[in-house]
Formats: sequence, structure tokens, C-alpha cells
Amino acid sequence: MLFDKQTYIERRKLLKERIGSGIILLMGNNDSPANYPNNAYRFRQDSSFLYFYGLHREGLAGVIDVDNDTEFLVGDDIEIEDIVWFGSVDSVADMAAKAGVAKTMPMKALSDYIKKAKASGQRIHFLPPYRHDIMIQIMDMTGIHPSQQREAASVELIKAVIDQRAVKSQGEIEEIERACAIGYEMHTTAMKMCREGVTEQEIAGRISGIASSYGCMVSFPSIVTMHGEIMHGYPSPRPLEAGRLFLCDAGAETNENYCSDNTRTMPISGRFTQRQREIYSIVEECHDYALT
Repeated sequence: MLFDKQTYIERRKLLKERIGSGIILLMGNNDSPANYPNNAYRFRQDSSFLYFYGLHREGLAGVIDVDNDTEFLVGDDIEIEDIVWFGSVDSVADMAAKAGVAKTMPMKALSDYIKKAKASGQRIHFLPPYRHDIMIQIMDMTGIHPSQQREAASVELIKAVIDQRAVKSQGEIEEIERACAIGYEMHTTAMKMCREGVTEQEIAGRISGIASSYGCMVSFPSIVTMHGEIMHGYPSPRPLEAGRLFLCDAGAETNENYCSDNTRTMPISGRFTQRQREIYSIVEECHDYALT
């Protein structure tokens, strides 16, 4: 956890005050299998759940019952057979204590809890889901079909979360600066490698390795390409060609999931042509003006 538990307690307290009534449901992410359940992609926690609880484990959810001033951390303890895969990990109760939550609930009890609350007239506040497994969970709890969940999401909760997360603490700023420093190394490495004959994939692999060497990951699939006109031009085995421009849109994501994201364009020949320089200067001037 990046911060002490009091930080997360205060964040949730402020959220409760802003929402005022009902139940706040904050879903953490589950593992996302690549080709079978125990071979999953690298886990990435939901950012809003992480902001309010600081817990990186999969299969968790947070319930804040504003009306009854009660909070639960929802999740299941691992079983003996899971220890082979994960080793010894904290129990749900231990994780709850670290986040400053007094009560826990098994995942199988969450649906009944939400259904009863909804039947009693309590409003269920949730954020727009973006993963299909979470959409299915929300449908099981609320009866709202995935196609209708974005419209049904709580506008009050969305605005409250944005207002809180938009203001960064000093600790958060330091973590963002760490991501920026790693991103700087990634981009300067790409600039040094940007020469005729080197492939887009070589550069993408090298800068991804820089992030990994710090125990981090790239903040999104790196866009490393000569085809800057394509918004998501992912790296190919094409060798770089002299006289063309090379675009690198990349960043690093720290273990606490704070990210950097920068885009730079550079001449493969080492020098801009006159027309390239003119266009580059116009874009640079617009960029600098927007920051003033």
C-alpha cells in the first residue's frame, strides 16, 4: 500500500459525505485469463478501488453503506490448492485491517446484500464498468443488463470520485514523477535507437524492457511507428527508413499504478527536412501555448 490506512479512511469518509445516502459499490478487478484460468495477464487493479482501499489483490470489492454508516471489504480467502500458485497471502480480514475497514463479507454474500438493500429502497451507487466479468457481476446483483449499466451508473458517484482523484497529494505527485523519470529514460533510449535499419519492434522491446527493469510495466501498449497518422500504430517488423518521421507514444506505470504518457516525434535521418521542421515547430508552439 502506498499510504497508511488513515489516508484511505479519510478518502472514504469524504466520499460518504459527498454521496449522502444509499450504498456505494466499488468493484475491484478480477484476474483476466489469457488462455486458461491460472495463466492470467498481469493483474491490474481498478484505479478507483485502489484509490479508496490501496489493495492490489484480485477478486475484491468495497461496500460503503452510507445510510447505516457501515463498511465491508468483500472477498474470499484463498484455499489450500491456491497456495501452490500464490504462496502465503494475507487473509481478507488482514487486508481489511490494512485499509481501515472493520467488517468483511464473502463474495457469495454480496449479491444478496445488494438485492436486499435495493428492495428496501436504498439506491445502489456504482461506477461505469469496463470489464465484462464485472458487468455480469453487477447484473447478477442489480438486475441491470450490461448494455444499460453505463446509463444506470451513479452520476453523483462519478462526480465525487473525479473531484477527489483530481487533487493529488504530495505522495501521489512523487509517484507520478517516478513514472515520468522512467518514461524519460524510455523516450531518450528510443531517440538514440532511431536510425535507419532498426525495426519498430526492436525499439518497442527495448523501452518495454526499461520499464520492466524498474519492476514496472508500460502504462499502455507502446505506439512505436513510422505511421504517426494511425492513432494506435503498434510496432511492426518494418525497418526504419531514412528521411521519414518516427513517432514514439509511450509511458511507464509504477507498481502503485501511477503513470506517465508522452508522445515525441523525431527524424529517422537525424535531421528534419525543411517541411518537417516547419510542421514540427507549429505543433511544438501549439503545445507550449496550451501549457501556458
